[in-house]
Amino acid sequence: MTVKVTERDDSHMSRQLVAHGVHLWDVHQQDLLVGMFHRESDAQRYKAELEKLEAQNSQA
Repeated sequence: MTVKVTERDDSHMSRQLVAHGVHLWDVHQQDLLVGMFHRESDAQRYKAELEKLEAQNSQA
């Protein structure tokens, strides 16, 4: 499976969030949105956890 982290484009956020300078990081697993985070480090940590679970499931 593929897990990726991307920064959310301003065009996909409300004007209020953009005006406040909010950044969102999306985590996608197999092209499905599975998480949204305010900090990239949190998104990367979640990605690592998903990849670890994927590896464990593929070995079982």
